[in-house]
Amino acid sequence: MKETKTLEFKETTETNSFLKTVSAFANYSDGKIIFGVCDDGMIKGIDNPNEACLNLENKLNDSIKPIPFYTLEINGDNTITMEVKKGIYTPYFYKGKAYKRNDTATIEVDRLELNRLVLEGMNQTYEEQVSSKQDLTFLQLEKELSEKLGTDKITTDILKTLGLIKHDKYNNAAALIADRNEYLGIDIVRFGRNINELMNRSMCDNISIFQMYHHAMEFYEMYYTYEKIEGSKRVKKELVPSQAYREALANALVHRLWDINSRIRISMFEDRIEISSPGGLPSDLDEDEYLNGQISNLRNPIIGNIFFRLDYIEMFGSGIKRIKAAYDDSLSKPEFNIFNNSIEVGLPVVESRINITDDEQAIIDALSTSQKLSRLKLEEKTGFTKSKAVRLLTSLNEKGIVLKSGSGPNTKYYLNKNR
Repeated sequence: MKETKTLEFKETTETNSFLKTVSAFANYSDGKIIFGVCDDGMIKGIDNPNEACLNLENKLNDSIKPIPFYTLEINGDNTITMEVKKGIYTPYFYKGKAYKRNDTATIEVDRLELNRLVLEGMNQTYEEQVSSKQDLTFLQLEKELSEKLGTDKITTDILKTLGLIKHDKYNNAAALIADRNEYLGIDIVRFGRNINELMNRSMCDNISIFQMYHHAMEFYEMYYTYEKIEGSKRVKKELVPSQAYREALANALVHRLWDINSRIRISMFEDRIEISSPGGLPSDLDEDEYLNGQISNLRNPIIGNIFFRLDYIEMFGSGIKRIKAAYDDSLSKPEFNIFNNSIEVGLPVVESRINITDDEQAIIDALSTSQKLSRLKLEEKTGFTKSKAVRLLTSLNEKGIVLKSGSGPNTKYYLNKNR
């Protein structure tokens, strides 16, 4: 066994350091603490586990405010498992401080995260809070509503219906939608052959998030679309699928943390686009759920609802699936990198799958996760026989998709990155 973000070992029950971890689990995610296990996973057990459970219960009830939901169980090896559930009355304090897990460590939250926990405990979001800026105008929103929904003019009733007014005052969502605001928006950079060649740059700050969206789309059109004459027709071509870029861009605007004084970064390269959005995953959404698009968890539901009404996003968590679907006919696939404080989506230039069979794609998929693989390793990963693997590798090599190095039993295969 190893410690993880949701599992911690404690050799004894005598110290109080476990209470910080209880606070972290109650604030952010379900977790377990196993007493009687060393940091390296060696099981030692606890003397008098029944008495130890009573002491643990007293310590927790006396020290964590409010008291979270937890259970204690004595295991057959005399270890004790404490399971702590994420609470709804955040923040959960230990000695006046709130904690979170940072990988396998437990650390105190900063003021910004504490404010988020307070809002969560009140069942509120940052965008619902009253904006410090009340002299707002909504000409861009009016234009959007007119073009998409046929609305003639914005009224107070419409703004209330959209959730932009709270207690007769504009909230932070309204400020983000307004023509002018105080928010950092998007930093778009077009690079040349490498990051040292900066060809173009534009920063969109203090404007409506709809203006940010349209400006970022203009950059995409400039560098990743072109026209080609096919027969008697002029046909528009896309180097990066527009559907994937629109989804990634809209998701970045809707799901980012707007209380962070930081910009969405869009890095445009010759072979890919990278979109990095401030803020990691919401605490109740894990990586698999995010990548599989199993649920929809809007960090900014008011803004998300408006983007949905205007048909910029789907409300049902299909954004990631739609990005992946845009690459169904491409050898290259999008990448999703999740960090503690940001999420990055990589959109590569499309590589045609013309004349690629399903079996050949299986070889390509196996090689995409490794630098170089032997034929035997490829047979293990794909389940193909030796003769089939040889035939497929020969075909892919002739097409210039797969290269090989070495000879005889030392032959290794790898994808041609320059294709």
